[in-house]
Formats: sequence, C-alpha cells, structure tokens
Amino acid sequence: MSPALTLRHYLEAPIVHSHDHAQLVFGLSGHLDLEVEGRGSQVRESSVMVLPFSAHHACGSRDGSRCLVLDVPTEHWVLQSLGEHADASRRLLAQPARLTLDSRQNQLVQWLAQSPVEDPLIVQQGAVLLLASLNHPLAQMPAGRRLPYAAFNAHIERHAAHPLQVADLARLADLSVARLHARFMVECGQTPMDYIRSRRLHMALELLRKTPLPIGAIAERVGYTSQSAFAAAMLREFGASPSSLRRYV
Repeated sequence: MSPALTLRHYLEAPIVHSHDHAQLVFGLSGHLDLEVEGRGSQVRESSVMVLPFSAHHACGSRDGSRCLVLDVPTEHWVLQSLGEHADASRRLLAQPARLTLDSRQNQLVQWLAQSPVEDPLIVQQGAVLLLASLNHPLAQMPAGRRLPYAAFNAHIERHAAHPLQVADLARLADLSVARLHARFMVECGQTPMDYIRSRRLHMALELLRKTPLPIGAIAERVGYTSQSAFAAAMLREFGASPSSLRRYV
C-alpha cells in the first residue's frame, strides 16, 4: 500500500469511525473538533492531530474546516520509507497527539496543499517530508510532559451530571488553574472548560446512539438541567439536534 494525501473539507455533520491506517490531519483553515480514543482536541491552522493506527475517533466542524490529510498505510511502509526517522515516526504514530507546527513545518504543509496531490511522487515524497519534519520537536519533548487525560476523562465521566470546575482538573494534574489553562492551550488548542464541555457532549452522543434513554434523561446525565440548553449545545458541537443525531444510529 501507498500513502495518500488529500485536501478535505469537513462540514457540520459529525463523523465517527476508525480505520486500519494512521492519519495526520493538518489544519489549513477553520476549526475541526476531534475526539480520539476519548480525548478531545481541536485542529486549526498551524496545528496537526495524530490519529494512530485503528484509533476510534469522531470529528466535526461547526463552521466548516479545510484540512490536509495524510493517510499512513502501515508500519511496514514507515519502516521501508523513513530510514533513520522510522523509529521516531513509529513513536509519533503510536498515540493520539495534537502538535503545533513551527513556521517551516507550516510552510511545507501550505506548499503541499497547493500542489497536485494526485501526483504519486509528490504524495510519496510529501508523506516522508511531513513525517520527518515532525520528528525533531517530538524528540525534544520531555518525558511525562503531557497532561493526565485518562484521569481527567474518568473524573468527568464519574461526575458528568454535576457541576464541574477547572480547579477539579488542576488538582488532578497537580497544577495551578492558570498553568493548567496554558498547558491545555498548547496541547489541545482549547481551554480546560471547553474540554469538559466537549467531553460531556461526546458522552451524550454515545448515549443517543447506543441507548434508548429519552433525550431529557441524557441531558441530565451530562449536566444539563435544561433540555433546550442541551439541544443548543449539541447543535453547536455537532451541527445537528439531539433527535437528528439519534437518527444516525
């Protein structure tokens, strides 16, 4: 198999799926909301989201988003194509991550976005260049730097029906609220409160699709005392009403 490089326009309708290949989603314009293995993030210009092989993910854009997407076919292709960068690229593709691009990386993305991506040579070389360009900053990232998202998600899920504060997450991360806010903006491109809100709404989406619970009951389970406020939040997050999202089952 060969890599694929495509320009994609994500609209309001949410997409929830997984695929065998890994993906790098580079933001060109607009904001793309993504949840990968239960972790929410947002892709915008000068950032990239890493989707590991077979990772379950959901995405959608309230206002439309334009992205350059690299499909990485297999680990074997990485080993055969990346040379001395292969090990670092395998580590990069092993877990979900949102990275901020520097000016040179962004120039490469913009150049490829304006190139004939149907040309097999451009795709092959572009895929190698994109992956290799991401390895150096990844290697410089100190071990243990990332926030404890699993603990955040577990806390949000346990207390989704009750008021949640950013201070709750700050205590879990052993950080001040201000420091937590700064770290969230670097790692996720969103505030901690946006993360909490998005996590709750994705929980609601799962309940809508997998259970027969009434919409009002689902709203209460994720912390909304007003069904109209819940419906408005789902519309902003996924571009559709709760009843419409339930029809996607």
